[in-house]
Amino acid sequence: MEQFKGYIDHIIFRNDDNGYTVMTGIMEGKEYTLVGTLPTLNPGETIQASGTESNHPVYGPQFTISSIQIIAPTTEDAVRRYLASGSIKGIGAALAARIIKIFGSDSLRIIENEPERLSEVKGISPRMAADISSSFNAKHDMRDAVIFLQGFGISVNLAEKIYRYYKDKFYHIIKENPYQLAEEIEGIGFKRCDIIAQKSGIKSDSDFRIAAGIQFILAKAEGQGHSFLPLQELLGDAEDILNISIRNIKDILLDLQLRGKVVVKGENVYRSSLYYAELEVASRLHQLNIPGSEKQKAEAAALLEQISSSEDFMLDRLQADAIIHAASSGLLVITGGPGTGKTTTINIMLRLFKSQDKTIFMAAPTGRASKRMSEATGEEAKTIHRLLEYQHHPAPNESQEHDASLDQNRRGWFERNENMPLECDVVIIDEMSMVDIFLMNSLLKAITKGTRLILVGDANQLPSVGAGNVLRDLIDSGVIPTIRLSHIFRQAASSDIVVNAHKINEGIPVDLGKPSKDFLFIKADTPERILSSIEVLLTDKLPPYLNEKSLSIQVMAAQRKGILGVENLNRVLQSILNPADKDKPEKELNGTLFRLGDKVMQTKNDYNRVWETRGKFGMPLEKGEGIFNGDIGIISEINHFAATLTIVFEDRFVEYPFRDCDSLDLAYAITIHKSQGSEYPAVIIPMYRGPHLLMNKNLLYTAITRAKKCVCLVGNPHVFETMAQNETETKRYSSLALRLRELDNVHGNAE
Repeated sequence: MEQFKGYIDHIIFRNDDNGYTVMTGIMEGKEYTLVGTLPTLNPGETIQASGTESNHPVYGPQFTISSIQIIAPTTEDAVRRYLASGSIKGIGAALAARIIKIFGSDSLRIIENEPERLSEVKGISPRMAADISSSFNAKHDMRDAVIFLQGFGISVNLAEKIYRYYKDKFYHIIKENPYQLAEEIEGIGFKRCDIIAQKSGIKSDSDFRIAAGIQFILAKAEGQGHSFLPLQELLGDAEDILNISIRNIKDILLDLQLRGKVVVKGENVYRSSLYYAELEVASRLHQLNIPGSEKQKAEAAALLEQISSSEDFMLDRLQADAIIHAASSGLLVITGGPGTGKTTTINIMLRLFKSQDKTIFMAAPTGRASKRMSEATGEEAKTIHRLLEYQHHPAPNESQEHDASLDQNRRGWFERNENMPLECDVVIIDEMSMVDIFLMNSLLKAITKGTRLILVGDANQLPSVGAGNVLRDLIDSGVIPTIRLSHIFRQAASSDIVVNAHKINEGIPVDLGKPSKDFLFIKADTPERILSSIEVLLTDKLPPYLNEKSLSIQVMAAQRKGILGVENLNRVLQSILNPADKDKPEKELNGTLFRLGDKVMQTKNDYNRVWETRGKFGMPLEKGEGIFNGDIGIISEINHFAATLTIVFEDRFVEYPFRDCDSLDLAYAITIHKSQGSEYPAVIIPMYRGPHLLMNKNLLYTAITRAKKCVCLVGNPHVFETMAQNETETKRYSSLALRLRELDNVHGNAE
């Protein structure tokens, strides 16, 4: 069967977020199970649908709908069934019977075009008649809009969002300037708008199109970490993407500036939100950067001496300087590689602040990083989003245009800001290399002048995924107090992971042939042999050596594509560590096959995602919200009938609808970028050739420093040596350091 023509009997399941629906339909007296991503439908409605029939192994025969047309009921029975279904607000079975008795099969035409006549029916007042007609027409208009927009490849969810935002004005927007959708509706991008524009007959050199293309390129640059693009680079990219010659780019940029979309500074073009975020971060850091007096420094030094004499610990000079500066001044950056005592410095700093009865808040960018911070200090640490009390929905009456306190997803806001700042004396932030310019601005808005701010991180790690290069810019500005810890302490010096990480950072050759208990290099000259060695390490060698489970050991690769890229590694490792079995349900989603027992990763922050902890018999104990980028879990259930996956992240159970799994990836192997802020008992890193710009020292250093117990590099030693010598980093356009120096010069001259 390729066609279904009948009526909907009842809805079994519907996901309102994406339109995925399971329902029962009746055709020629026979019952069918219908599934598909569909506009909002109601029992009693008559449909004609195209699709394919299949026999599901669990739920039996079902018809998967690919396209659908809603047919107005014409017979008296069909009209009665539709009205009695309750789909029109105000009409139930009894009232439907009375309407049919008077108007018969003409009832729907009366409701739509002559609603005043409904008052002829006992129990319907003129006002009620108007409400019934309004409800009927709203459903009719919404459905027409959804079906119309589906013709442009727009999903049900987005189509309904567009209609709710514009109502019937969207037809005019589609015809005149569909690029407006990309500016105002989250989830509609430039490329989709461009397809709509082509179908609508809009010229390729339209100013609307060029302006939308410029905004698309700047947004794409932001996604690559840039705060701005040089004008000539922006022009070249725009001409490539739009496939036209642009002669009036400055006029279009001027129009975008007047509309508040971009800022042009000299030859650099910013998205407005990024420019104002950098400006605000620089200004707020300048306000917090209050130098300590000599008296305050002396008091802090005396207190540190008192603490050190009563407790058994040793600090080097730089650690002591960091603690004294943090205790006497408003702002400090502490940076250093592994084993240089950053954690010890924070711990002693905490003791000093506690002796002064200071209120201290600690945070890190990710859930994993904050958990590590808590474990290392014995004190509570939160994610920065939790610290700032992230709220799901946009703040009422909040202007989003230049407000960088809003989360980048534009779906929520921070309760803690300049109007309700953090109530504390000290804020300590770890893993600062992961903090982007928007999150930094949100943090600073919640910190009042006089609160001490200590920023800790390794500047040699990869920069943040989001826009900006905050930690590096703070250090490079030369105006933010910075202490670089460099001494490798004795305990850390016994680890070849730590020693070799510093050698890589300092450009000193690493002896790969040296016997080591925690830094192993296994030579393999082909991708096939590298894969074979990784399998042996995961299944046979490392688990007993480290007393760890195979799934606790993390394979990390530089790139996603290729035989040793993350995508292929995941397919291979899945077949080894979690092979197919008739008793293991599985589901292919977005091109990835997920299987019961798979190791998976959340790939973006989802603050709205509900989780629960469960007791011995599966009873919910606690509920909360928020699953974060980099969280790794195990698939504990695949429910085909409910169309959901259940994943356990440590002790938190999270349910994902099938149609909402685009933020999930297999995690037997992950990219090195995705490992930021995390530590694993052991890591395995294939050493095989890749793009020169990607295979650099920065990436190698980050990968090695993710391991706690053991690093295993597998492949060609020459690739390792080339990476260690390659100091080429992908250029990241950011100007926070410049903004900081500008402010320092202005205030320095004023003094």
